[in-house]
Amino acid sequence: MSFINRVLMAAVLAAGLWSPTAQAQDKTLRIGFQKYGTLVILKERGALDKRLKSQGYNVTWTEFPGGPQLLEALNVGAIDFGSTGEAPPIFAQAAGAPLLYVGHEPPAPNGEALIVPKDSKITTVADLKGKRVALNKGSNVHYLLVRALEANGLSLSDIESVFLPPADARAAFESGKVDAWVIWDPFLAAAQVATGARTLTDGIGADGIGADGTGLADNYQFYLASRGFATDRGDAVKAILGELNVIDQWASSNTADAAKALAPGVGIPAPILKTSLDRQSYGVQPITPDIVEAQQKIADTFHKLGLLPKPITVRDAVWTPSS
Repeated sequence: MSFINRVLMAAVLAAGLWSPTAQAQDKTLRIGFQKYGTLVILKERGALDKRLKSQGYNVTWTEFPGGPQLLEALNVGAIDFGSTGEAPPIFAQAAGAPLLYVGHEPPAPNGEALIVPKDSKITTVADLKGKRVALNKGSNVHYLLVRALEANGLSLSDIESVFLPPADARAAFESGKVDAWVIWDPFLAAAQVATGARTLTDGIGADGIGADGTGLADNYQFYLASRGFATDRGDAVKAILGELNVIDQWASSNTADAAKALAPGVGIPAPILKTSLDRQSYGVQPITPDIVEAQQKIADTFHKLGLLPKPITVRDAVWTPSS
């Protein structure tokens, strides 16, 4: 077990999130979530807890600041299921995490963006050369930053990357300790409202295209489960995906109500959450070959840049549900 995994394991043990006794309780489903996406709506409404209780499951929920931290917890056995953007499962798979892709939401390219303070003299991505840019390392926006720089003739070596989780990055952004910040919703919407931050680019890219004419970053949301849990408890995975689809159908047509329901639990005002939800995509879908290909492209890009310790094959981590 790596040093970082030992540290994380100590943290989850101290928090009571994992124990040998809990691990032995095979009817416990431990879900990791973030302050975005349909999964957090599902948590707040309680429908999944009720459905799985009838099947003998006890559901527990743990919040994480970002996808990399969530998948570290999955890697050390602290959770069974969670959702992240595109990049975290790629880094986690390269690190040997026993994860499986079990579903995804359609792309939401304007739900993440590269922003600067409203009074910044930086007006284009090209102006970031030599500047300090904050991001959550290994998160979805890591790929957006790579693509945005490439589309403007730059690379990661042309900037100073400052790796910070969202809360710390927000503080650094507001205090002027960094020149730009690449971030996802709802933190993006909150920063735009509170600070008047300007967007240099989002996942769509300038004029709707990226360097290769296809856009910069799709910003898919993936649902992931530990390999052992998905293999042994496929019924629970199917139940989660089913309830997520029900919530999706409601939330996509009722973003204002969904935002009001979420606000107390996530600590972000409802109007800001509504902006985030309006930019979100809806409808849980299976992992198809084209999705695997898109993920493989990201993985290959990171490996080429030296950000991955070894190449990976994404299709090796795709769940095949039993009938």
